[in-house]
Amino acid sequence: MPKDAPPRWDRRMQQRLARGEAAALGELYDRFASLVHSLAHRVLSDEDEADRITRDVFGYVWENPDAYDPKQGSMRSWVAKLTQRQAVQRLRQSSEAASRAANGGCSTEELELMVRRASAAARADYIVTSMPAPLRAALELAYFQRRDYRQAAADLSITEDEARRRLRLGLQLLSSATVRPPDGAAPPGYGRAL
Repeated sequence: MPKDAPPRWDRRMQQRLARGEAAALGELYDRFASLVHSLAHRVLSDEDEADRITRDVFGYVWENPDAYDPKQGSMRSWVAKLTQRQAVQRLRQSSEAASRAANGGCSTEELELMVRRASAAARADYIVTSMPAPLRAALELAYFQRRDYRQAAADLSITEDEARRRLRLGLQLLSSATVRPPDGAAPPGYGRAL
């Protein structure tokens, strides 16, 4: 199954969910559950909370299929944004509760910094899993195996110019993970909030 669903698939999936087709929810879950769980786990660093977020996100999609707007982007992007919002909200709630219990153990600024870092990490994970395989392969060689562009070119059997291009484009995509939209503005492709 391709990672990026075509717009027609997204519209058909939304229609099937709106009709209450349980098989559609199962198909959607099969396609996106690992994405949802990994994004939630990345933000919360808690397996049980990631499981709860996964259930919550798919429950929301099941109950609110019309909240997705295909004109705003892919269903994958929408589901990822729902996950990020839920996970960040849960992180804020748990940090605030822990802070109250410890009588001010974590300041508001520290909490917001934690939330921003977790959100950027979740966006970076999403970008990496969504990028085309050739870009991802070049970045993985450079990052995990410490290959320079010449070594990556040899490992991937491509030209050095192509290796440089893939690494540059992959890094440009990743750099967008830390760019935040203006307050109150939804990032493109993410539809409406929970």
